[in-house]
Amino acid sequence: MNNSPEFFERLVVDLLINMGYGGSRKEAGKAVGKVGDGGVDGVIKEDHLGLDNIYIQAKRYKKDSNISAETLRSFTGALDTKKSNKGVFITTSDFTSGAINHVKQTSKHIALINGEKLTSLMIKFNVGVSPKEVYEIKEIDSDYFEN
Repeated sequence: MNNSPEFFERLVVDLLINMGYGGSRKEAGKAVGKVGDGGVDGVIKEDHLGLDNIYIQAKRYKKDSNISAETLRSFTGALDTKKSNKGVFITTSDFTSGAINHVKQTSKHIALINGEKLTSLMIKFNVGVSPKEVYEIKEIDSDYFEN
């Protein structure tokens, strides 16, 4: 929350790349958000071949400022202008029930990631964290010792 909106948009792209979308940062995704961005903060290739683009909206909101259905409708409209069916909407806060219902009812494929899920994904895919210690626990493979 203490970093700039531009930092947050780059973080979101880095997370999606670490999750396996598109390849390297240079070829896979970019943060494009700015004033007049048309409701899209980033774009990432769906796969290493770049067969389809996934558009990203990233909102760095305070904990109790949930994303509304109207905000999701605006993002759906932005996907229309990009001629795309796929999007990811990521927020540091959460989504209202109306926003969740809108995504269920639209023909677009929109993944919703709230602050809690974002944190979990950042840890799982090593964005903003690095492993400090790794322990490997071994057990005897009894099948190996059987004749």
